[in-house]
Amino acid sequence: MRIAAVALLLSLGLAGAALAQEEAAKLESANTNIKNVASLQRGAKYYVNYCLGCHSAKYVRYNRLAADLGITEKQLVDNLMFTGEHPYDTMAIAMKPEDANRWFGTAPPDLSLIARSRGTDYLYTYLRGFYVDPLRPTGANNIVLRGSAMPAVLWELQGPQRAKFGTDASGKETFEGFEQISPGQMPAAQFDEMVRDIVNFLDYIGEPIKREREALGIRVLGFLLVFLLIAYLLKKEIWKDVH
Repeated sequence: MRIAAVALLLSLGLAGAALAQEEAAKLESANTNIKNVASLQRGAKYYVNYCLGCHSAKYVRYNRLAADLGITEKQLVDNLMFTGEHPYDTMAIAMKPEDANRWFGTAPPDLSLIARSRGTDYLYTYLRGFYVDPLRPTGANNIVLRGSAMPAVLWELQGPQRAKFGTDASGKETFEGFEQISPGQMPAAQFDEMVRDIVNFLDYIGEPIKREREALGIRVLGFLLVFLLIAYLLKKEIWKDVH
């Protein structure tokens, strides 16, 4: 299933050319939590196996990833390092840009900051939003980004589905939901959880320092509140005899 790496978010790299075709679909909540280390570990596994063949994360180093995810160097090398040679390497890819342009028409984008630029809800809805469309060259379309160049690379896991459309009072096309054509290799809940883990990992690599930043912010606010209380009590003591 590493072929998923070929096109995972490939169309997002062409988003500028397709913005006019974006569907005003309601985004579903990803409910990600970068403090959930188990989810990040699963997301890293899925990313390496399904995405890293074509999509780099060039701002992330393997050793930083291992430290944040609580895995040993041996676990890192044995399970996650298929492209790097050293733990301090970044999550680069072996594919040459000229080859990618020849094979896919464009080089698959680096995904280091994709969650920050698109948002986790967008990515979660997008990855779950493919449906069968015989009119598209890939045989699939996407409810979030109509005319997407990305094929439904996870269709075997999710199972093929149809999109049901209707019209509102003004005659505008509206999306009414999906109809499952045949079951996928994963139950729906398991597939959704897998996508959530991938998106959670993408959210984490977009700002690896975020957890430490938020924890530091809480400590700073706590200190300021204590200092405020001390200052208030000191002010009352100094001014208690002033009428």
